[in-house]
Amino acid sequence: MAASRTIIVAGAGIGGLTASLALARQGFRVIVLEKAERLEEVGAGLQLSPNASRVLIDLGLQPRLAPRAVTPDAISLMSARTGGEISRLPLGDPGIFQADAPYWVVHRADLQAALQAQVNDSPDIELRLGCQFEDVGTHAKGLTVAQRSGTARQQELAVALVGADGIWSAVRHHLFPEVQPRFSGLIAWRGTLDATQLPREYTSRRVQLWMGPNAHLVAYPISGARQINVVAVVPGTWNRPGWSAPGEANDVKSAFASARWHAVPRMLIGAVDGWRKWALFTVPDGGEWTDGAIALLGDAAHAMLPFAAQGAGMAIEDAAVLAKCLGETQSQGGPTVPAALKRYARLRRPRVARVQRAARQAGRIYHLSGPLAAARDLVIKGMGARRMLARQDWIYDWRA
Repeated sequence: MAASRTIIVAGAGIGGLTASLALARQGFRVIVLEKAERLEEVGAGLQLSPNASRVLIDLGLQPRLAPRAVTPDAISLMSARTGGEISRLPLGDPGIFQADAPYWVVHRADLQAALQAQVNDSPDIELRLGCQFEDVGTHAKGLTVAQRSGTARQQELAVALVGADGIWSAVRHHLFPEVQPRFSGLIAWRGTLDATQLPREYTSRRVQLWMGPNAHLVAYPISGARQINVVAVVPGTWNRPGWSAPGEANDVKSAFASARWHAVPRMLIGAVDGWRKWALFTVPDGGEWTDGAIALLGDAAHAMLPFAAQGAGMAIEDAAVLAKCLGETQSQGGPTVPAALKRYARLRRPRVARVQRAARQAGRIYHLSGPLAAARDLVIKGMGARRMLARQDWIYDWRA
């Protein structure tokens, strides 16, 4: 395989698989290294706002995703104290929601399966499962990337290496070992339940965001609306690295047992049979994303709090911009690979930093209590649905 067209992507998560498809479209041969022996469900549901779904549709994924994704009718902002709806943002109303791409909620496993199927159909992408990035060296012809599969070690020539291997990135550790993820002091509890377990009025096609004192709860349909995804975020000290660990149901129930939490969110939590907990870490803002012909993407570069529902979206956007910048290196007189990757980072950093700030601010707003929470609710009601949705235009209207 000629090094002049080969790019190696470390990590077969959402960002890595999207990047491989976008790079193959630009004419590159792509090798994806994934240390897992097979791609299995990690996490539960996720939200793909139009800035992300637009990229996926452009890569040809709509036929695979549309049957499994749910297009919610609205986002309901709910009061944990009263149980009432503070505001409903109607995503299905073309007079208010102006996006030309869908707002999807989808099971993470369904999205990853669709991406993997699309990758498997591409003759220019090789997905190597059970194969992990180990080392990289630079030379006149580009890079030599060392990888390990079991006891076997091999090397591959490539023009670029993309670290899309998540918040605990081995590629980032190789480049910038001083950059360490930081624990936020928050824990996300995640679980799913069959929609048939709830009364019909609580299984409508909407995203429910329950805001309460020092915690919040998000619930929405996934898997063709057959399941409900529930995420509860609370403060805590448990901070084991990794995506998730088994959680005790009584721990999350007790966090929402206060009289300040309405019966409906407590019912949602009680209906979940099995919980996984995930300590929320972030990667500090302002770090380097590239070094020569090596670049970081998604959580490896900028893991953020999930309160803007843009973690997956930013990785998908990264993939589109990275591929576009690297595609320019193939034209006569185009930039070098290191120059193209620097341009990628320069284009992405300001937007990602703004989304990171928005996520942090949203978390603070969701967790207000007492008079501040009452004031928040009054402001949201006063703004109305149109103005509330318009505040998201800068995120949703993005195009590569």
